[in-house]
Amino acid sequence: MKKNHLTGFAAGVAAMSFALVGCSSSDEGSDDTMSAEADSSAATSEEMPYVAIVSKGFQHQFWQAVNAGADQAAEEFGVEITFEGPDTEADVDQQIQMLQTALDRDPDAIGFAALDSQAAGPLLEQAQSSDIPVVAFDSGVDSDIPVTTASTDNKAAAAEAAKQMVEAIGGEGEVALIVHDQTSVTGVDRRDGFIEYIEQNAPDVEIVDTQYGGGDQAESADLAKAIISANPELDGIYGSNEGSAIGVVQAVKELALPADQLIVVGFDSGQAQMDAIRDGSMYGAITQNPVGIGYETVKAAVEAMNGETLPSTIDTGFYWYNADNIDDPEIAAVLYE
Repeated sequence: MKKNHLTGFAAGVAAMSFALVGCSSSDEGSDDTMSAEADSSAATSEEMPYVAIVSKGFQHQFWQAVNAGADQAAEEFGVEITFEGPDTEADVDQQIQMLQTALDRDPDAIGFAALDSQAAGPLLEQAQSSDIPVVAFDSGVDSDIPVTTASTDNKAAAAEAAKQMVEAIGGEGEVALIVHDQTSVTGVDRRDGFIEYIEQNAPDVEIVDTQYGGGDQAESADLAKAIISANPELDGIYGSNEGSAIGVVQAVKELALPADQLIVVGFDSGQAQMDAIRDGSMYGAITQNPVGIGYETVKAAVEAMNGETLPSTIDTGFYWYNADNIDDPEIAAVLYE
């Protein structure tokens, strides 16, 4: 079993206090006191609990907001964290290497948002065998190893996006999807939640295509242009994350389509999506609570280190926003720039 660093920290403080009481007031004693203080400070730094967080990315504003929430919790609960992610959400190998590096540091807990649950499996087993609790976040992990998952209910959120799309196109027509991946739990849930809602509630809406752009804006734009070209009667496109949605907006603008000709519904927020909603090039989007995701991940990690029982999931919530409510205080609080 790993040593409880919180207990070690408390013992270090007690030892320092005892040493200070026993020191004399002589110059030599002062030197000893300074030495004891320095040693104690070093011990405190070394024994501060450490949580390694491996994200699905770092470039998008969403992940920077998750990082901000994690930093907030780290300060509140007195732990050290690192936060890193691959260059793009298609870089599975890079993320796996980051997870291996994190394990090599022997952390007290790990926060992990998997790009590919199967690829991460052996390293998750390594964490489990080393008594390192894993907290899944955002996409979750298709495994029973994580002690909990802090995330949006992505299927429910995607269903809400589909509902809004159906209403916007008048309950009938053709729609398509640009999804960020088909290997992460997030990608699958945001695809399936949207499709299942259409299939179950909108018999007159046809899904004509689903493509995967890796969350990359340029690639998503190219895919959207190809879909639009192949389907001249297309009524709407859904982008399942920030990069996907902005790629669709970029395609619509490059093709100089009228704003009311093609309904674009997105997922996440970020400045580019907020601007697109305000200028009418995007109809609306789902926003998560990324600061809350980061905060709850670190909080759960601390609770797991302390042996507390956690729920299987921690629902961090979602909201639909468009030009009508984007400036409402409740919505503004969960948008990130």
